[in-house]
Amino acid sequence: MGDIKVGTASWTDRTLLDSGWYPASADTPEKRLSYYARQFPLVEVDATYYSPPAERTAQLWVDRTPPGFTFNIKAFSLLTGHPTRVSALYKDLRPETEKKNLYPDDLPPQAYEEVWTRFLSALDPLVEAGKLGAILFQFPPWFTIRRDNKQYLLEVARRCAPLRPVFEFRHASWFDGDNADETLGFLREHELPLVCVDMPQGHRSSVPPVLAATADLAVVRFHGHSDKWTSKDIHEKFGYDYSTRELRDWAPKLRELAGDAERTHVLMNNCYRDYAQRNATTLAGLLDAD
Repeated sequence: MGDIKVGTASWTDRTLLDSGWYPASADTPEKRLSYYARQFPLVEVDATYYSPPAERTAQLWVDRTPPGFTFNIKAFSLLTGHPTRVSALYKDLRPETEKKNLYPDDLPPQAYEEVWTRFLSALDPLVEAGKLGAILFQFPPWFTIRRDNKQYLLEVARRCAPLRPVFEFRHASWFDGDNADETLGFLREHELPLVCVDMPQGHRSSVPPVLAATADLAVVRFHGHSDKWTSKDIHEKFGYDYSTRELRDWAPKLRELAGDAERTHVLMNNCYRDYAQRNATTLAGLLDAD
């Protein structure tokens, strides 16, 4: 069985800070990240989806964590086709527009290329320290299984090389009927890692919990099963506390998945109060026990 790292998709959420999970002595951003990194070997950075990171920030992440710690970075929204706030763009690349949100086609080609360059180069400190795990490309619900979208996956892989992009879909068409074999075959052919998900079903963005290793790295993200998945309040959307029984049922499935990959990253994204941290600790214990 390959190596399994378990972590969470946040360490700075305000409800986590209010939950009492951090000791009183962890009263600064530096101390909180250092404390988190003593509890888990892996974290996913969500803030980079909303605003591209600065290289100085990435260097601080390196300095505040021990050797061997791993960061997965969520790709900037513009690079996944999500609506992106004008104010989130680099100041010198912002177009003159009255629009609140932009898409890639709203930028001149040169500016779009520059966003890619700056986003990836900001991760250099993590790369040099051996602390960059993967770059998460989570696509919007309208990113369906189409030829041009599959070609975009290949484009992303080329742009990121030698860094590792991983791909999360939010439209069921990728796994409808025979499409599941087509999707998994395409990813395996090009050694593109699938992000497996556990999430509420029956919604436009719902994807079934397909567990498959399509490359040497496997990634699983747990979004919870909130009955308010469509809420615009992210804490209602992700506020789900997994039971020990649920996590115990997942442990053998994760071990089986890890048997098909060199490395497996498991991330709790149910980020409300300390749900993700407690659930990640429980799941890691279940995996270690077996």
